[in-house]
Amino acid sequence: MALQERKEMGDNNNSTGTDVSQNMTIYINNLNEKIKIDELKTSLQAVFSQFGKILEILAFKTLKHKGQAWVIFEDVQSASNAIRQMQSFPFYDKPMRIQYAKTKSDIIAKADGTFVPREKRRRHEEKGKKKKDQHDANQVGVGLTPAYGGAYGTTPSLLQIPYPGGVKSMVPEAPAPPNNILFIQNLPNETTPMMLQMLFQQYPGFKEVRMVEAKPGIAFVEYGDEMQSTGAMHGLQGFKILQQNSMLITYAKK
Repeated sequence: MALQERKEMGDNNNSTGTDVSQNMTIYINNLNEKIKIDELKTSLQAVFSQFGKILEILAFKTLKHKGQAWVIFEDVQSASNAIRQMQSFPFYDKPMRIQYAKTKSDIIAKADGTFVPREKRRRHEEKGKKKKDQHDANQVGVGLTPAYGGAYGTTPSLLQIPYPGGVKSMVPEAPAPPNNILFIQNLPNETTPMMLQMLFQQYPGFKEVRMVEAKPGIAFVEYGDEMQSTGAMHGLQGFKILQQNSMLITYAKK
């Protein structure tokens, strides 16, 4: 994201939303400023991916842009549905304020052919590429591959090979009988109780989320009764917090 685009997007602070035309990018403010950027982006992905494919999520550490984010969808309909259904949604204990972004994001401009490169960004990218090329050359020079820190030509240990988040899905041999408590599997390691709470509290009867610290990738979600838990299970079965992880939801064993 270029500094100029970041500046232009910052102009959303002064918009009421009435003079902004519908587009694929939504602007969100009144976000909890205590949340770390990586967690904020993951949480926004979890909450907004239900409305359509997300191309990019932008959030910055700078003081001027704290408490704000931009979510770029693949189509206008997804953005419109997100604004309509998530307006004032309690996100980390603060109601989100959402509107269409005033400026077109770079990723959309590139797609529709209206993108104009900015000189400052081009110089920055070239500088970054030179640094990366030099780093890779140094790695090869000492007998290491850029991909992992093992000896050149050797097979990395299993600990060095990234696994795409969460535990492997394990379908019970026999389905558990209906229960007001749901058992959630195949969650990304980045999942937090707050992320799950924001997802599951959309369904009536939600009580609480419980995660097991020693066992990442699983969680328990409690509802008031079995009918309410069943509604949530059907609504969120297969939901992807991250693109590679589809939630597996079953009734918890009594």
